[in-house]
Amino acid sequence: MTAPCLDYSDAGAGELEVRISGTWNQTVDLPAREPLLDRLQSGQPVRSLKLTASELEAWDSRLPTYLLGLIRHCRSRAIEPDCSRLPDGLKRLLQLAEAVPERSGARRSPDPGKPLVRLGQQVQAGWRDLEGLVRFTGEISLACGALVTGAARFRRIDFLIALEAAGPGAFPIVTLISLLVGLILAFVGAVQLALFGAQIYIADLVGLGMAREMGALMTAIIMAGRTGAAYAAQLGTMNVNSEIDALRTLGIAPVEFLVLPRLLALIVMMPLLGIYAVFVGMLGGWLVAASIFDISLVQFFNGVVRAVDLYDYGIGMVKCLSFAGLIALAGCMRGMQCGQSARAVGDATTRAVVDSIIYIVLADSVITLICNRLGI
Repeated sequence: MTAPCLDYSDAGAGELEVRISGTWNQTVDLPAREPLLDRLQSGQPVRSLKLTASELEAWDSRLPTYLLGLIRHCRSRAIEPDCSRLPDGLKRLLQLAEAVPERSGARRSPDPGKPLVRLGQQVQAGWRDLEGLVRFTGEISLACGALVTGAARFRRIDFLIALEAAGPGAFPIVTLISLLVGLILAFVGAVQLALFGAQIYIADLVGLGMAREMGALMTAIIMAGRTGAAYAAQLGTMNVNSEIDALRTLGIAPVEFLVLPRLLALIVMMPLLGIYAVFVGMLGGWLVAASIFDISLVQFFNGVVRAVDLYDYGIGMVKCLSFAGLIALAGCMRGMQCGQSARAVGDATTRAVVDSIIYIVLADSVITLICNRLGI
């Protein structure tokens, strides 16, 4: 096996002959192209470049890639390459590579590292996301209006399937997380309350914390990672398979047919899951209180009844309803905006979860501030 070689010499009349010989494949190191490029840029002007390969032994895809870069450099300097003396297979590969011109802007130059440029791109992306959110919210509002007037078109079986997935299917994970959250609240509170001999107020702490805040918040985060991501993946896959385009072709509004049943299912099931999470969390708090301070179930229950009223449960339910709409909005929006590739489905799922958590935290902060201002 002969090492690859690239020789060149002047052939007269502004012509430069380039001789390719040896073995050109991935098992060897290819010769540097810079000396030849320097020759094209300096010395006597070159009008044509004649490529010959009479002593070429073996080659693979590295050779046409190497020559393609050389040919493009020559054409950029108004030098005409002559490939007629190359092997037929090599000539066909070069012709195939140049058959379709490269789309303008297809090559992305590396980021020059300008902070203002990156900041501007992020602002533009954020503005596009905001426009998409407003547009999709308007489409959902129109679909809800059609539902109220009885003109919405979706299958009842789709609603029942989404109801089962968002409700009973989430019971195990909601039970586990709520129980652990109740245990943590009670244990953290017990450590501090024990310093003042006020262990009986563990019931107040756990009851208020679960009813007003943690029950709805933890349920929403669970549903964002479970149901919101599932919505984005399902609708994104439909988008990749052109199923959503097929619905539009049939004259069926995709938001009514696909998004509305999922939105309604989540709005119906989230308050029920939130109530369930509250009581499971209280049960976890009682387990800690009973095991550490020997507080009976009756004492714990009386403390909860004394500290938590219907307003506290109502605030939790309002949060659950708000979170449900935001989770369904984020998941379905990212799924409907998904691209046409498998990677786009994964990106849509990830963004749906991130958006859902951001919306949940913002909504929780706003509702808490409003309740604080109203003295509820």
